[in-house]
Amino acid sequence: MTREQYILATQQNSLPRTEHPQFYPVGIYGWRKRCLYFFVLLLLVTMIVNLAMTIWILKVMNFTVDGMGNLRVTKKGIRLEGISEFLLPLYVKEIHSRKDSPLVLQSDRNVTVNARNHMGQLTGQLTVGADAVEAQCKRFEVRASDGGKVLFSADEDEIVIGADRLKVTGTEGAVFGHSVETPHIRAEPSQDLKLESPTRSLVMEAPRGVQVSAAAGDLKATCRKELHLQSTEGEIFLNADTIRLGNLPVGSFSSSSSSSFSSSSSSPSSSAPRQTIYELCACPNGKLYLSPAGAGSTCQSSSNICLWS
Repeated sequence: MTREQYILATQQNSLPRTEHPQFYPVGIYGWRKRCLYFFVLLLLVTMIVNLAMTIWILKVMNFTVDGMGNLRVTKKGIRLEGISEFLLPLYVKEIHSRKDSPLVLQSDRNVTVNARNHMGQLTGQLTVGADAVEAQCKRFEVRASDGGKVLFSADEDEIVIGADRLKVTGTEGAVFGHSVETPHIRAEPSQDLKLESPTRSLVMEAPRGVQVSAAAGDLKATCRKELHLQSTEGEIFLNADTIRLGNLPVGSFSSSSSSSFSSSSSSPSSSAPRQTIYELCACPNGKLYLSPAGAGSTCQSSSNICLWS
């Protein structure tokens, strides 16, 4: 391009234009503007509804600075007033009631309390159901109110009752399927003590002796067949003002026959004088019988009572 052409071109551009300038509108118009206003109005309505719902929930649930409804958040934990219902498991460290009201745990089926270790394994369980109360643990204990004395404890090996007195008030008494070991058995004052085995035998054993005492009454031992008193190494000692042996067989003594005895359970015949004094005799096998007393001993080891016993 030559210099003249450049000058001519620049002069043409610097000349003022006589035409009017064109203006282009800036903004949202038409359906876009209407959609924007609609969404803004919808957002405003949604905010108002949410605010109203939030205020209604706060009012119904009774939200306060201290907590919600019957639930109060304190420095020591959470406090519930009134009746509370839990639909899912509850994990807490301690549950206790107010000082002036009891603590009630209620369920339509059962109430189960579980104890677990740090690994989540079940170590103890207490279930209160409609039919039974079950406790599953290694050792079950019932202590006194002061928490010191153990009143009842049970484990796999034994059951211990630590109360001063065990009282059974049932009409059938106490039934034990196996042996019972105790240092003392006694009845209540003015009451009878009865040890009974309806279909089997009753055995009382003690390595150092068995003592049966009736300080203010009678002591009776009754059996259907035989009553044995046996001492393997010692003696049987009967100490009383009067010792009576009833229903002993009586042998009649005849002077014409030196060894003629006949067993008789009745008194001598009415023709002979009435015998009032008898001699207590013993057979070699230990059987006792009565023989009419005479000037000398009338006991004969060859008596029919000893022979047929």
